[in-house]
Amino acid sequence: MALVECIVAKGHRKQAVAQVRMKPGTGKYKVNDRPFEEYFPTEALRGYIKQPLVLTDTHAKLDIAATIVGGGQMGQSGALRHGIARALVKHNPSLRSILKNSGMLTCDSRVKERKKSGQPGARKRFQFSKR
Repeated sequence: MALVECIVAKGHRKQAVAQVRMKPGTGKYKVNDRPFEEYFPTEALRGYIKQPLVLTDTHAKLDIAATIVGGGQMGQSGALRHGIARALVKHNPSLRSILKNSGMLTCDSRVKERKKSGQPGARKRFQFSKR
């Protein structure tokens, strides 16, 4: 029995961290031991996650198993997309320029700003009264 090459990469977005394991296969995706379609129910999120695979035309050639921790649905989908893009570059370094130019290798580092003390929110201020 031949040893199958398995590529591991991590992706980040907001508070979510995705660990992606990619190997040659038929295009099956699993997230946290659940089917991909069940974990991400909306077509918009699934399309967003599959962007690096569709762009590089590898969506039917690779099997992906991912473990995602933290964050919400949008953060988790961004982390998974970032992890898939990084795994694709490890798998085939010639895809780096395509993914880099489309912005999929850049970690979107925007996170929620902390609430400041003495104020109702991060940016919101109480109404000013001169008298």
